[in-house]
Amino acid sequence: MARLVVMGGGVSGHTAATFAKKWLGKAHEVVVVTPNSQWNWIPSNIWVGVGEMTKEDVVFPLAPVYKKAGIDYRQALAVSIHPNGKADSDTPYIIIESTKEETKGHTEELTYDYLINATGPKLNFDATPGLGNGKGGLGEHTVSVCTADHAVHANEALEKVFEKAKAGERQKLLIGTGHGTCTCQGAAFEYIFNIEHEARKAGIRDMLDIKWISNESFLGDFGMGGLHMKVGGYTVSSKLFAESLYAERNVPWIIGAHVNKVEAGKLHYELLDGSMGEEAFDFSMLIPPFSGVGLKAYDKDGSDMTETLFAPNGFMKVDAKYDAGAYENWKASDWPRTYQNPLFNNIFACGIAFAPPHLISKPMSSPNGTPINPTPPRTGMPAGIIGKAVARSVCDMIKHGENAHLHEASMAEMGAACVASAGKGLFDGQAASMTVYPVVPDFEKYPGTGRDTDYTFGEIGLAGHWIKHVLHHMFIYKAKLRPGWTLIPE
Repeated sequence: MARLVVMGGGVSGHTAATFAKKWLGKAHEVVVVTPNSQWNWIPSNIWVGVGEMTKEDVVFPLAPVYKKAGIDYRQALAVSIHPNGKADSDTPYIIIESTKEETKGHTEELTYDYLINATGPKLNFDATPGLGNGKGGLGEHTVSVCTADHAVHANEALEKVFEKAKAGERQKLLIGTGHGTCTCQGAAFEYIFNIEHEARKAGIRDMLDIKWISNESFLGDFGMGGLHMKVGGYTVSSKLFAESLYAERNVPWIIGAHVNKVEAGKLHYELLDGSMGEEAFDFSMLIPPFSGVGLKAYDKDGSDMTETLFAPNGFMKVDAKYDAGAYENWKASDWPRTYQNPLFNNIFACGIAFAPPHLISKPMSSPNGTPINPTPPRTGMPAGIIGKAVARSVCDMIKHGENAHLHEASMAEMGAACVASAGKGLFDGQAASMTVYPVVPDFEKYPGTGRDTDYTFGEIGLAGHWIKHVLHHMFIYKAKLRPGWTLIPE
C-alpha cells in the first residue's frame, strides 16, 4: 500500500486529493494535511466583502467530506520536508503541527511515498509596513478579502463608511494592490466595482470618491502582460477594455505604483518614474503580495536543504527553466509541464505552490531599483487543472512504477476562463467574462499578441454575472463530492 500525502486543501490540493482517492480506491492511502478546518470558495469572498453573501455561503467543513471519501484528514500545518528520511531510516517524511484546538501545537512525523505540495501562498502583509496593520489583514489601516474571515472584516469596515456617507460625510476609498510585486489584481478589480455597484444601489455614490491603485504598468495587465481579445467582433486590448470600464464608472487610477508604507488614513507609494506620492483614504482594501508558506527542507543528517527544493520566494522548484535569463530570452517553453521536482521524482507541486520560471508581464523597476511589476497569477481554473494532472501522474506512478507516463498541464498550452464580478444583482448585476488562450503568451506560435485571438475574447453584462453565480454553486457542489462531481470540469 502506497501513501500519497497532499499538503494543502485549497482548490488545487482538494482537487488532487479527491481525484487521487477516486482513482486509487482502498488499495492505497491518500492523506490531506491542511491547517484549515473549512474549505473556502475564494472567488466569492468578494461578495462577502460587500455584504452580498455571508461567510457560511462560501465555506464548508472538510472533515465530513474527507471521511466520506475515505481520505485521511489531518488538520495541521506542514512544517518541514525530509525527502531523504533520517539517520536511521530512508523513508521520506514531513513534520506536521496540529492546528486543532484540543491538540494545537502538537507535532508528529508523517511518512510518505509520494508528496504533493499544494500549500498555496503566504499572505505576506509584512512586506509593506502598516499593510493590514501586521495582523493578517485584520488591522486598523487596510483590509483584505483574501480569506472568508478577512472579507467579513472588510464588510464590517465598509458598512461604517457607507453609514458615514449616508449621514452626509464624504468618504474616500482606495482599492488595489499593497506592494510593487503583488499578484491577484483581478480580486481587487472585482472588489472595487462591487463597492461602486453597492454605492449606487444605496444612493450614496456621489458621496464616495473611489480610486484604484495598482502595480500594473497599464490597466488591464492582470499579471499576464495584458491581452488582445475579441469584443463584439473586433480585436481590442485589455487596456482599452479596462480603461473604458473605469472611466464609465468614474473610478480614477494610479498605476505603476509600489505601496511602500501604510499609516492610519494614508499610504505612501513610489511610481515607475521614481517619483514618490501619498494618498489619503477613509477605507482601503489592498491585496498583499504572496510568498511561499515558509516550508523548510532537511537532509538525513539534519542539514538544511531548503534552497535545494525551494526558490528564494519560498515556492517549490519543479520542471521549469529557471535559468532563462533576460526578458528577451523568455519563452513559453520555460514553463513547467509535469510539476515534478527535478531532484525528487516522488514530489510534485501544484496550484500556487510551484515556483514560476519568471514573470508573464514585462519586468519593470523604478530608477531607484524598486521592482514594480505584477507576479504571475495562478487562478482557480489552472490550479484545478494542474492539481488533477499531478494526481493522475502520481496514480500512474503508484500503479505502474517510476517509468509511468507523467501527465502535462502547461500554462503555456492551457486556456482559462475568468468571470470577474462588477456588481451582484438579480437584474442589474454585471460581470466581465473573459477567456484567454494560452495563459502564458507564446510569441513564437502567435506572433504579435502571443495568444490565439479566436479563443481569447471578452464582454461585460448581466449574463456574466449569472454565470459567476452559477459557478459559485457548481464548484461548491463539486468540492463537496456530491453525485456527479467528477463530471464538472475544473
